[in-house]
Amino acid sequence: MPERLGDPLETPLFERVAIIGIGLIGSSIAHAVRQKNLAGSIVAIDRDTEVAARVDALGLADAIFSDVAEGVKGCDLVILCVPVGACGPVAKQMAASLREGVIVTDVGSVKGAVVASMEPHLPAHAHFIPGHPVAGTEQSGPDAGFATLFHERWCILTPAYGVDPAAVARLQEFWEGMGARIEFMSAPHHDLVLAITSHVPHLIAYNIVGTAADLEQVTQSEVIKFSAGGFRDFTRIAASDPTMWRDVFLNNKEAVLEMISRFNEDLAALARAIRWDDGDALYDLFSRTRSIRRSIIDLGQETDAPDFGRRPGKD
Repeated sequence: MPERLGDPLETPLFERVAIIGIGLIGSSIAHAVRQKNLAGSIVAIDRDTEVAARVDALGLADAIFSDVAEGVKGCDLVILCVPVGACGPVAKQMAASLREGVIVTDVGSVKGAVVASMEPHLPAHAHFIPGHPVAGTEQSGPDAGFATLFHERWCILTPAYGVDPAAVARLQEFWEGMGARIEFMSAPHHDLVLAITSHVPHLIAYNIVGTAADLEQVTQSEVIKFSAGGFRDFTRIAASDPTMWRDVFLNNKEAVLEMISRFNEDLAALARAIRWDDGDALYDLFSRTRSIRRSIIDLGQETDAPDFGRRPGKD
């Protein structure tokens, strides 16, 4: 992981950026914006007084507000870093305070529901460009952020038809300034892709770790004691923020349920292969999936270092 993103810009892209919700993503954006001089000033908005105190202690922002409507005044970029279920209410609260020409975006893992909940509240003079940086860790809170979280990671933008191309280009430049790669797609397509690449894997991880917890007493604590790499990685995924993932599943239910249905069909076929000693079917599946892992490494989205890509002493 690079310690820095390169030299800061001579002239900021934005005058004043508001970050609503200072968790892992929000604090990482603040670090990157500061490091690359992407905005003249940073406004942090969070109603949690303890979070606000940490933001102040860490020097993440030039101004801190608990009230959304007050915090977004005068900002030319507003980024919602809140659970997707809160995006609609936040949009309603801030709508009347948004300056003309402001770019409004978010970082949610679901796009269709976010568009449906936010768009009706936003004024016509705002440029609404939903976004999703595909990056993160299992850590949360303002202390978890770091400037290079988005370095060489994808950020998916899902602008609606008719959105000002200049505003889209400006937001793209902002994310690229933080080291991200940009991909454009429609909101429905995004939700289908993320259902299988992110949402269902998290659901499986939560379920497997929950099953292991139920078995703990039966196995005299040996499940946790002898956790191998596979189970350990499931626990890392299952340690993600519960509020965020609750909202993800409830707001992308159609795509998630479709992927679960397909997964169950494939799992049944795998069970048949094991039951009937069909070694060829198992070998073919394992070979095909192994090549997918290699493709992810080749795209620079993971490392081929041993121990699941973790350095000694790192989670």
